[in-house]
Amino acid sequence: MFAPERLAALAERVRPTAASSTRLLPVFPAIAALLPEAGLRRGTVLRCTGPAALSLALAISAGPSAAGSWCGAVGLDDVGVLAAAGYGVDLERLVVVRGAPGQWAVAAGMLLDGLDLVLVAPPVRPRPAAVRTLAARARDRGGVVLVVESPAGSPADLELAVTESRWHGLAEGAGRLQARRVTVVARGRGSAARPVSQELWLPTATGKVAAA
Repeated sequence: MFAPERLAALAERVRPTAASSTRLLPVFPAIAALLPEAGLRRGTVLRCTGPAALSLALAISAGPSAAGSWCGAVGLDDVGVLAAAGYGVDLERLVVVRGAPGQWAVAAGMLLDGLDLVLVAPPVRPRPAAVRTLAARARDRGGVVLVVESPAGSPADLELAVTESRWHGLAEGAGRLQARRVTVVARGRGSAARPVSQELWLPTATGKVAAA
């Protein structure tokens, strides 16, 4: 449950003793092709949309998590921890904040005080001012905000949209779902203004992410 005093204490406990000298948070190779700098630039806001938005967000988070960064999730009460672990997220470095539908921006801002990356699922129509305030907090703290299923038009430096999604494994009503092939289109500002498309297995038959 959302408890401001506990979040503040956690952020203080996990905050690095010195500012990171790395400008980018690392991601797995399959994700790197979608990013203009092949990594997550600190101080930015990314938006994941489409039928596999949450899976894509978890796959993106796996890179920083595996490299030792702390990650948080706000407003994602249905986040699948087994799926997150399958993509490579270190569950011991994942903080899930539940029960804060009206205070998602406050909770995410507090997590940014100490965590490198925060996933957030805002209300259906979040106030643009709230997202801008969160973006400013990310720039100030050197963190990354990953917004899941936010409506188009919400402020973001880069949007990663799942435009096609197809499961594999079923054959004429028999078998079981084994892997999902998706098409992701990335577009944003500056060096990311030109759209980039990439096909991914999300997940593969073993539960990971890979280029298709």
